[in-house]
Amino acid sequence: MFNDVGPLELVTIFVIAVLVFGPDKLPKVIQDITRTIRKIREFSESAKADIRQELGPEFKDFEFEDLNPKTFVRKHLDNDELGLKEIRNGFDLKKEMAEVTDAVNSREADSASSSSSSPSSSGSGRIDMTKKPEGSGDDDRPPFDADAT
Repeated sequence: MFNDVGPLELVTIFVIAVLVFGPDKLPKVIQDITRTIRKIREFSESAKADIRQELGPEFKDFEFEDLNPKTFVRKHLDNDELGLKEIRNGFDLKKEMAEVTDAVNSREADSASSSSSSPSSSGSGRIDMTKKPEGSGDDDRPPFDADAT
């Protein structure tokens, strides 16, 4: 219930409780608080039991924690009816990205070396897309066709 409350917070709450209620009334206040928490838990458990009873025997293994979307998705994806684990294990994103990066870096290195030897294209039939074609100026645009747009 109090998973995110650390020891420093507990000490601070205790000191504030002693200052507010005093050392004389503090044990009675703690008893009242624990009694109230117990009653709330009993009420919620009885409400859960009533709901399970009203739902019928087909819902006797129903858990209210399954209503949490994360729990619901985890529970239904752990069955792995769709073969998601095989797909997830077969696809290594880091490996794929490393291969793409290596391919891009090798092409950049190839184009840099080919541009120094041959300005228009490399020996392997690749075209350098960083340079403008020869004889093309800014005014050589294709005509605008309003019907095509």
